Amino acid sequence: MSNNLSASNGPGRPKDLAKRQAILDAAKILFVSNGYANTSMDAVAAEAGVSKLTVYSHFNDKETLFSAAVAAKCEEQLPTLFFELPDGVSVETVLLNIARGFHQLINSDESVNLHRLMISLGSQDPKLSLIFFEAGPNRMLNGMERLLGRINQNGALSIDKPRNAAEHFFCLLKGAGNFRLLYGCGEPLVGDAAESHVREVVGLFMRAYRPEIVGA
Repeated sequence: MSNNLSASNGPGRPKDLAKRQAILDAAKILFVSNGYANTSMDAVAAEAGVSKLTVYSHFNDKETLFSAAVAAKCEEQLPTLFFELPDGVSVETVLLNIARGFHQLINSDESVNLHRLMISLGSQDPKLSLIFFEAGPNRMLNGMERLLGRINQNGALSIDKPRNAAEHFFCLLKGAGNFRLLYGCGEPLVGDAAESHVREVVGLFMRAYRPEIVGA
């Protein structure tokens, strides 16, 4: 795979990936700080140091840009490869890596502020809420569901409903601590406290789905 900063994106001239990243970085900042309605494509272009035409050449409209910005933030903390099951790597190790990434993601200032924004916009613009859900939470749920399905198939854990189990996993990780953050009456767990919480959740999850020993 080439390491060039340009890559083809359908017909026409290759897209500059460095400019695309600058646009996404600018969008993540502005959507969170200014809100969706008050963030214009002109403002994103100015923040990214590119032309408005360049922004539109990468993203057709503001909804597309918002969706891509949410997906990019999730990808930073939970790359797609996190939801793989490599040979020779224990299920516990895989789950711990996902748990650490997710816990750090949901408790980040960007994530907390974005969730507050979506809660305020949810009743006003359900379409925008759906865009957010598909680009962020649902993307992670789908990846986790596929992973847990494979774990069930290889017998490491007994998970007959991978989608439900994926939801249980992420909800346990969020816990009451994330609610306190959203309400502005708590601080995120960090360091040893965060690691202890992650390990406790993974341990609980694995015990809940431990295969039954026939004849025991």
